[in-house]
Amino acid sequence: MGQNHSSSPQVILMGLDSSGKSTLLARLLTGEVMETSPTIGFNVGTLDPDKKMSLTVWDIGGQQSMRQNWRYFLDDSGSWFLFFRYFLDDSGSWFLFFRYFLDDCKALVFVVDSSDRSRMPEAQKALKKVLKDERLRGVPLMVLANKKDLPNSMTIREISNQLDLPNHSERLWEVQACSALKGLGLKQAFISVHKLIKKS
Repeated sequence: MGQNHSSSPQVILMGLDSSGKSTLLARLLTGEVMETSPTIGFNVGTLDPDKKMSLTVWDIGGQQSMRQNWRYFLDDSGSWFLFFRYFLDDSGSWFLFFRYFLDDCKALVFVVDSSDRSRMPEAQKALKKVLKDERLRGVPLMVLANKKDLPNSMTIREISNQLDLPNHSERLWEVQACSALKGLGLKQAFISVHKLIKKS
């Protein structure tokens, strides 16, 4: 997955594995549900939620082994480099090196599976670690409560409290419900992301 991206604001899409990030981005880019596999590295695409705006969205792999690399996507120096190379060693393990140019991050979108209460402590810990990075100071946060079409999904208030968002009073943040599978709430969410960027 990947479309040409321009000088539109850069948005980082993060979240635990299986939260639905790649399905969400694919749905926004194609309008269709696409079969996805766990992201190793990243996907990128330019979204045009309306005629007046565009956003370049970087979907970063959320597996435990990838989270140590999240910090490389948060540099606010205006440009940075990631090294990409995959190779298979004798033991069969994959190694990932990044090299790619990217403008600075203007917004962070953190996706959670609103139907999976058991992983919320893990999501809270991962988000807290990312938000502690000095390079994200002042960067607005959008939390997408994905899979809201599933029964017994958590409310927006539950998710806000589970992620300890009320204690982030120094940061612009918002939580919106969505369903990547059904395509519900996605366009509205990224219009809101653009508004958050303009406010920050």
